[in-house]
Amino acid sequence: MSPAEPPAVAGVLSADEVVATARSIAREQEPTGAIPWFGGGHVDPWDHVESAMALASAGLLAEAEAAYEWSRRTQRQDGSWPAKIVRGRVVDAAADTNFCAYLAVGVWHHVLLTGDGSFAARMWPSVRAGIDFVLRFQGETGQIGWLGGEREALLTGCSSIHHSMRCALALAAYVGEEQPEWELALGRLGHALRRHPEAFLDKGRYSMDWYYPVLGGAVRGEQARGRLRERWCDFVVDGLGARCVDDRPWVTGAETCELVLSLDAIGESDRAQELFAAMQHLREEDGSYWTGLVYTDGKRWPVERTTWTGAAVILAADALSATTPACHIFRADDLPKGMAVDAEGCRCKGEAYATGVPG
Repeated sequence: MSPAEPPAVAGVLSADEVVATARSIAREQEPTGAIPWFGGGHVDPWDHVESAMALASAGLLAEAEAAYEWSRRTQRQDGSWPAKIVRGRVVDAAADTNFCAYLAVGVWHHVLLTGDGSFAARMWPSVRAGIDFVLRFQGETGQIGWLGGEREALLTGCSSIHHSMRCALALAAYVGEEQPEWELALGRLGHALRRHPEAFLDKGRYSMDWYYPVLGGAVRGEQARGRLRERWCDFVVDGLGARCVDDRPWVTGAETCELVLSLDAIGESDRAQELFAAMQHLREEDGSYWTGLVYTDGKRWPVERTTWTGAAVILAADALSATTPACHIFRADDLPKGMAVDAEGCRCKGEAYATGVPG
């Protein structure tokens, strides 16, 4: 089974244009199935999976499945992946926990999209090993260390892991291998994200730390809307998109599209569509997207057109248009929420800074 048609956002991006973007990603795919940031660039496990999701959403299922096979084949015995690989050679062997969890999102997305049970069964051992590796680094408060062996935790990375774990639990139920210990770990992580900002390194100048608790599903409802309103003017540039950092005149396509997905997840569809339209200035004729624009001097920076920027565009287009069966994976309405953590049991002393769901 494949999507009946590619996503399209009326008045902004046609189905043919979405397919052109997917093909621009596929052109950079290596014979091994790996998808680097750009031709000759490095592969990281997170952006590789995001690109596979985009390929599948646009109907390029064979290319997407080749990418997932690369992930399955290159996973290390401990369940992790190297942070950077260039043309098959490991150039950074560190294991980023967020990177190692994200395969769960891609696999569940592909199952929703295709209904392919054999794919789910084939990929499940890799997803399970990846999540088990990540949970080795969960701290007492529920946060998960950034790198294997490191105690420091990142709000953005842990928010993404939160979403990955929800997808992993959905896949576990699908294949009939319930993981109750993951339910507790997810509950603890969500609680940390909502009530313990002190558990994470301060990266507040980055827009991802602003919207990722919403994108990752830990914060919802009015608290999520309030969180996005609070720093909207710090990060959003009217008519251009979202900044990567609050102190630089630099809008970036991927962050803009992730903010679009965050807005869509909480029902702010009109604002999401406006933002999606605003970032189309980064599009090239062949369907690829520049990574960003320094708007004070009109220069594209970085100079590459990155696969993951195009991928974020496709996923945002699918969410806005509700085209494929996997279109609402970031809304996450049907994903497991984990075991609720009692705030008193955690001995929380401060007020929740961004609640939205229990715990």
